[in-house]
Amino acid sequence: MANNGNSNLHMSRAEKLDEFYTQISMIEDELKYYKKHFFGKVVFCNCDDPAESNFWKYFQLNFYKLGLKKLISTHFEENNSSYKLEITGGEDENGQMRIPGYVTTPLVENGDFRSPECVEIMKEADIIVTNPPFSLFREFVALLVDLKKEFLIVGRGTATTYKEILPLFLDGKLWLGRNSGHFWFRVPDYYEEKKTDFKIDENGVKWRRMGNICWFTNLDYKERHEDIILFKNYNPSEYPKYDNYDAIDVNEVKNIPCDYYGVMGVPTTFLSKWNPEQFEILGSSRYHDGSWESNDINFINGKGKFTRILIRRIPQNEYRNE
Repeated sequence: MANNGNSNLHMSRAEKLDEFYTQISMIEDELKYYKKHFFGKVVFCNCDDPAESNFWKYFQLNFYKLGLKKLISTHFEENNSSYKLEITGGEDENGQMRIPGYVTTPLVENGDFRSPECVEIMKEADIIVTNPPFSLFREFVALLVDLKKEFLIVGRGTATTYKEILPLFLDGKLWLGRNSGHFWFRVPDYYEEKKTDFKIDENGVKWRRMGNICWFTNLDYKERHEDIILFKNYNPSEYPKYDNYDAIDVNEVKNIPCDYYGVMGVPTTFLSKWNPEQFEILGSSRYHDGSWESNDINFINGKGKFTRILIRRIPQNEYRNE
């Protein structure tokens, strides 16, 4: 993620400390699952200064290999007009790959992804790939959905339960990518040092490790359709029902029973393993039966559980080893 946005965005980043620069190894580990999607496409990294963004670097290095038509990135200037940088390619009239050409174009505005100017660039693009500001994640995804864009973006795992995000899972408009977990991000010099999950390398560059980081996408990949292997049988004594909702509680994804077809509440980590042909997502402990409720339904003997995702097994997809 690079410096982008207007002065309010800059202030929100400084206050919320959500400016994190993605390592190229993290990008490479994820994007290898989507290579078929990029051939002949226009890719826009709209939260990435090309002078220092590893998203730009990845696509620049792999421009020919991926068969990109064009790569676009916009630079942010806090109080001044900015610019966009493009790499153009594709085939010439003889079917031969052109030598990539670099084009720098001044922007009237400052490069904020929400600016009308950058929104128009988004409309030209086929796929958006970036690490948007975490504090503006809802707004960023809403823009992607409104423009009906394909995307692959980085976000916090907690965003899966946002009121604006969870329904997109149910509607098949969004799912998690292949990789999730703890990742190290380069952070600005002004970030305060911490006792844990923080380091300064030999070059004096600051790094911070963030937990529960996920890739969010609407690009399909074959591993997404692999079944979760289930081995436990349903036993009522091991799977208590909620006090105020007709569903059983499953404390770990690996403990989902292979022979139960009612509604189950499972940890949010289920979403990183979800096969849409094996399970349907019904909602969450707060969002269920088509509406958002003020109170969670995940109480057992009066004690509340962590947030749960409500799922149900799809009957026609019987466990393959039964």
